[in-house]
Amino acid sequence: FPHWPMERLKRARTTPWPVEDGAPFVLTETCLHGRTLAAVNDGARALGLEPGLRFTDARARVPELVAEEIDREADHIALKRLTLWMTRFSPLTAMDGIDGLRLDVTGCAHLFGGEKAFLAAMKRALEALGLTPRLGLADSAGAAWALARFGANAVQMSGPGSSCEALTALPIAALRLEAGTVQVLRRFGLTRIGQLFSIERTALARRFRNREVAQDVLLRLDQALGVRPEPLIPLKAPARFTARISGPEPLLSLGGIEDALSKLLTELTRQLEEAGKGARRFILTGYRSDGTRTSASLALSRPGRDAGAIAKLFAPRLEAMDPGFGIDLMTLSAHGTGPLEAIASALPDGAALPGADPAETAALVDRLNARLGDDLVAIFTAHESHVPGRSEALTPFPGALKPWPATAHRTGPRPLIVLDRPEPVETIAILPDGPPARFTWRRVTRSVARADGPERIGPEWWRGKADGVRARDYYRVEDENGHRYWLMREGLYDDQRGGTPRWYVCGLFP
Repeated sequence: FPHWPMERLKRARTTPWPVEDGAPFVLTETCLHGRTLAAVNDGARALGLEPGLRFTDARARVPELVAEEIDREADHIALKRLTLWMTRFSPLTAMDGIDGLRLDVTGCAHLFGGEKAFLAAMKRALEALGLTPRLGLADSAGAAWALARFGANAVQMSGPGSSCEALTALPIAALRLEAGTVQVLRRFGLTRIGQLFSIERTALARRFRNREVAQDVLLRLDQALGVRPEPLIPLKAPARFTARISGPEPLLSLGGIEDALSKLLTELTRQLEEAGKGARRFILTGYRSDGTRTSASLALSRPGRDAGAIAKLFAPRLEAMDPGFGIDLMTLSAHGTGPLEAIASALPDGAALPGADPAETAALVDRLNARLGDDLVAIFTAHESHVPGRSEALTPFPGALKPWPATAHRTGPRPLIVLDRPEPVETIAILPDGPPARFTWRRVTRSVARADGPERIGPEWWRGKADGVRARDYYRVEDENGHRYWLMREGLYDDQRGGTPRWYVCGLFP
């Protein structure tokens, strides 16, 4: 994209363009040599202004020149988004420098009717986004890079095995060499790539004093000719299991999206079945005509591949997918794949209601999460800790209920209702270290008829958190009305750790 910063700014700008059509406008950036031009529009280029020129010199040539500071970070973010958007043409896409993209289109061109139709479709899609692309297609990444940036036409293509012929007339700079290396080659009279073909490798290497520079020239030449491989590292590795569908007309209704999802699920579940796997997460992505995307995701509690069940779980989330001006392409990918779990035995005693089935439990959780939100259903899990507030924790449903560990630390009865945060109370105790005789909680004073305890829990010094932490005494008390409470006294008298102990209500017994 030779005009990427300027066109990206024009596309993202929400305020009026600072100049009229045809007037000179530039983007500048500050570097070691001061403020220089980073990008220019057609009006500025017609007046002889080019990127790299000092801004003071440019203003001297064109006094009425309008300039703004370039936003490299915004350009990078936008290019990254465009790279992901280009997965509609190939699942293997990567960023190339600050103004280019690289796609491995092996096996993709025939889906668009051949290589020429493929490039034409890509050019139309990019121009619809307000961009001016230069496209190059070749056997190797180096040759495609050279054709895109130095080719005579905006769309250049070399046939299979014809990279050498396509590169012959291109300048040496098309080999992706450093500026100093290009200058050295020009001193020897080597200005075109074709001139390097007739020179022996050893003779070419001897022209450079620096061995690394010579090796770089040979490497770039071999990469352009496809002699040495140059693997592409995609920005986002495509899912192993993916299905895609495109239609002759954009999808504009919910019914069309549902039909497309049904076809995608049929293909995707077939792939999973052949691999003997299921998936825990499915992502449905729709690519709109205006270049934007809309998506919906679904998470399962255990790997699955039942197309009918997955379609029902997706149903409430499809309503949030806005087709906009129409969806041209839809993809469905499976993530978190693994072997299907088959549990024939019932859950252990105490883990679930009698007769509960693990598969039915997981299906119920999936329906609740699909309706109300991912990871909404949580279960209590045991943690090895003496402190009651740390001995249990809520975690997302892992796919199956598990029995409570027999080794879970629990030294005394625990209330059925535990407050999220202990609430302070005022107490009157007969003995300083004994249970309270009366306490006031939520503005109501209660007299203690019976008490059991204390259950003393000291600081967990082995966790390195004992400094400033006081011992706690827990009491089970019953008032004159038969209501039972779980009280806690934080701190001991004369323990020299924070003054007078404080009392709290931590829970209620049934």
